[in-house]
Amino acid sequence: MWIKKFKPTTPWRRAMTGNTFEEITTSVPYKALTTTLKRNSWRNNTWRITVRHQAWGHAKRYRLIDFYFHDKLWIPAKVETVEYDPYRSAFISLVCYKDWERRYVIAHSEIKVWDKIITEEKASLELWNRLQIWNIPVWLSIYNLETIVWQWASSVRSAWSQGIIFSQEWEYTQVKMPSGEIRLVNKKCYASLWQVSNTFHNQIVIGKAWRSRHMWIKPTVLGKNMNPVDHPHGGWEGHNPIWLKAPKTPWWKIALWKKTRSKKKFTNRWILRTKKWKLMM
Repeated sequence: MWIKKFKPTTPWRRAMTGNTFEEITTSVPYKALTTTLKRNSWRNNTWRITVRHQAWGHAKRYRLIDFYFHDKLWIPAKVETVEYDPYRSAFISLVCYKDWERRYVIAHSEIKVWDKIITEEKASLELWNRLQIWNIPVWLSIYNLETIVWQWASSVRSAWSQGIIFSQEWEYTQVKMPSGEIRLVNKKCYASLWQVSNTFHNQIVIGKAWRSRHMWIKPTVLGKNMNPVDHPHGGWEGHNPIWLKAPKTPWWKIALWKKTRSKKKFTNRWILRTKKWKLMM
């Protein structure tokens, strides 16, 4: 994949970059695995906005991605297409299993059509095979990671992300997450080998606001530009300081330098080192 640059016909076009989509093999999705999501402008049942800065954009259909895999153990599959998914940063692939069932899965960075994949407890160490993490050697990259045994792949799914097997000890495996956090994962959990596709996703420059509106993103302004009723930072003439001891959220919570993770969360017992350790690596 390569980054596409545009002819600088306008000021915002000068810095804009895009994706060449060289890996994509088709632009038509598999209709049986697509659906339409109900949209309420991110409002709840009382019509209050629950997610800010979201608006209507380009029409798109949701692709039904398979994150479970457990009902396809020991059944090989072949890759038929590599496609773009408007709802996620990574590319997806349509695979056809030996029982002729087709499913969408997250594609890895070196995916090719007609590649073979399989989900087994002790699958071979080939790209995109899925196996239990106690069979994966140390320092290999993984994605589509399960964090709870016999549940779906809930972690390491965004573009260019990868986890690293840090060590194998007792009944748990130490996995370094993309954030730098080292987490204990049960050895019976499954993971796919290699890393997620769309490796240059973080280098794309949107360039102008109208392109963001197509991506369902409304314009965002600073709190100091708002009125006092809308934000704790608002109400001053011009672009002045906020005149507070610490930055606040619109709900008067401390915005910086404060941990937001609950101390009572049950998954805290599996975090061996926090993401602060990333600076030391």
